[in-house]
Amino acid sequence: MPVYDYECPDCGPFSALRSMADYQAAADCPSCASAAPRILLSAPALAQMEAGRRSAFTTNERSRNEPRRSGAHAPGCGCCSGRPLSRTRQSATGAKSFPSARPWMISH
Repeated sequence: MPVYDYECPDCGPFSALRSMADYQAAADCPSCASAAPRILLSAPALAQMEAGRRSAFTTNERSRNEPRRSGAHAPGCGCCSGRPLSRTRQSATGAKSFPSARPWMISH
């Protein structure tokens, strides 16, 4: 429950622990038991953390139950499945070629 500030016209300001449903209602003064209206003595304090740490916490929470998945790759592709990608190209006649590996080598 939050703590709200009130001001008794006779005794002065005091704080009281009240439910959020009763935040507008007047509170009884602990000294004289008269009704005291709610006042704002201080600005509310926000619990914040630095941006880098907040980003790390967000990434950690996302990776725990909603891991990021790439939709660009098909199931069983070489980069995601751990298998190395084959650079071999095969023509319609069955001849193999290695266009990007070592063009000067002849395959058997």
